[in-house]
Amino acid sequence: MNAFISMGIALIVGIAFGKLMGKFKIPSVAGYILAGLLIGVSGLHIIDNNLELQLSFLSDLALGIIAFNIGSELEISVIKRLGKSIFLIALCEALGAFILVTGISLLLTNDVSLSLILGAVASATAPAATVMVLKEYKSSGPLTSTLLGVVAVDDAICLMIYSVASAVAKVFVKNESLTFFKVVISPLFEILLSVAVGAALGIFLTYLLNKSRNKDELLIFSSGTILLLIGICSIFHLSSLLCAMTLGFMVTNVSNKSRKTFSALEKFSPPLIAGFFVLAGARLDLSMIPQIGVLGLAYLIFRLAGKLLGANLGGRLAKVPDKVRKNIGFGLFSQIGVAVGLAIIVSNEFSGTTLGSTVMTILLATTVVTEILGPICTKRAITNAGEIPDIAVPQKNIAC
Repeated sequence: MNAFISMGIALIVGIAFGKLMGKFKIPSVAGYILAGLLIGVSGLHIIDNNLELQLSFLSDLALGIIAFNIGSELEISVIKRLGKSIFLIALCEALGAFILVTGISLLLTNDVSLSLILGAVASATAPAATVMVLKEYKSSGPLTSTLLGVVAVDDAICLMIYSVASAVAKVFVKNESLTFFKVVISPLFEILLSVAVGAALGIFLTYLLNKSRNKDELLIFSSGTILLLIGICSIFHLSSLLCAMTLGFMVTNVSNKSRKTFSALEKFSPPLIAGFFVLAGARLDLSMIPQIGVLGLAYLIFRLAGKLLGANLGGRLAKVPDKVRKNIGFGLFSQIGVAVGLAIIVSNEFSGTTLGSTVMTILLATTVVTEILGPICTKRAITNAGEIPDIAVPQKNIAC
């Protein structure tokens, strides 16, 4: 089918499902993903795998805008106030998922390499769905601020965990040597270079914004810089999430036109972001769910448990308020976008082995569940914390 027709149908059906979910007080993000399931490879095949590849640049741009918006929330005053709690919670929730999933996988399979890789990918949290729920309900408060910081830091921590786990796994699978460069220097260099590129582009964009005369120019300069950033990250294999977050951080803390810029971009981005989630749902294959077996079910359950317990522990160590500690883990379930990227990386690095195909199947199948559950639980968490305007705090602190 023609790409324009398919994308038009995707947006219209996505918005319709989003509004339908709203009637049941469910975040519209879940509706977009369900719409994708209906018209994608699990449903009517209006959007197939070939069309997804053609439209992948739209998903990349949407993810860049989302990451840019996350960075915009990280004002220096917020980091000074919440920096310690953000880092401790992010570290503990990522390690919690890694340790629990690695442990249960090792118990079930007795395969060290597979267990390490599953544990590493379990540590990742995709920020897109969480951020969109927070924006949809205009939430604000300590939980919202901390959650935005945690999903921003999580990407760097996951990259380090995966690099170490992958290097160790290759010793068993491919008899490769374990070196300090592979385990520490290479991932650290990628993180630092991603931040440096984002910071440099942030200075460049700030200069352009300060020279702009109207909102149209603000929009053109900001969207053009985000596209430039995505291209640079693609060529040099950098983290576009970290890079775009740093770009947003620089603009919000340096430019005197940051609010107007983010406002202009916010009016431009809804079709892109809705399309991103519909496309994400379209690639989810329901037929893979029966294939995951006990290992896949264990991965799903122990990943969620690791996120919850780890975030709670991090909150205790950081001495955050109870409403943050008890609820923040429920905003860390989503893996969409990140899951697909990780699945491709694992498949490429371990091609020709059963490890790659097993991890890809489990990741893509369990994502079907986490992408519906994630937005619902995020909304419930901010409701329980009393951070949605005009909604009273529930009596019981059960997040989902």
